[in-house]
Amino acid sequence: MAGAPRLDRIDINILSQLQQNGRLTNVDLAEAVGLSASPCLARLRRLEEAGYIVSYNARIQLSKLVEHITVFTEVTLKDHRREDFIRFEAEIRRYDALQECHLVSGGYDYLLKFVIRSVAKYQELMETMLDRNIGVEKYFSYIVIKTIYDRGAVPVKSLMDE
Repeated sequence: MAGAPRLDRIDINILSQLQQNGRLTNVDLAEAVGLSASPCLARLRRLEEAGYIVSYNARIQLSKLVEHITVFTEVTLKDHRREDFIRFEAEIRRYDALQECHLVSGGYDYLLKFVIRSVAKYQELMETMLDRNIGVEKYFSYIVIKTIYDRGAVPVKSLMDE
């Protein structure tokens, strides 16, 4: 990443600690990574300003709040010109139920993840999307029956180990 500060093992440890518990106080974070509070806070601010830390969030047990389903959708576009991809990617962002959108290689163009109230609401959303004519040729839907495991965050330390 051009212009981004070079990360050392302490920076990686700070990121890892925050992934595990984003509510750590600076004092507790500093203790966990072996720094005093002031240098830890300076590193934390540097990591935030450089864009390594995007946000601090609470993971909510959605099933305790509302009935919902998760649907993975494979989407193939009609045409494959650059402007077709740009149009699709711009338009797909308008749907609040969309949690993830990935351009992929293989037998289709995009893999989408929706979290929505019901199958009927999902079908209504897809019909609306098709009516908007955003370039979808076909789509296949996979409704999640049961989530076996959801880590919630990619463990940064495991990616950084060589």
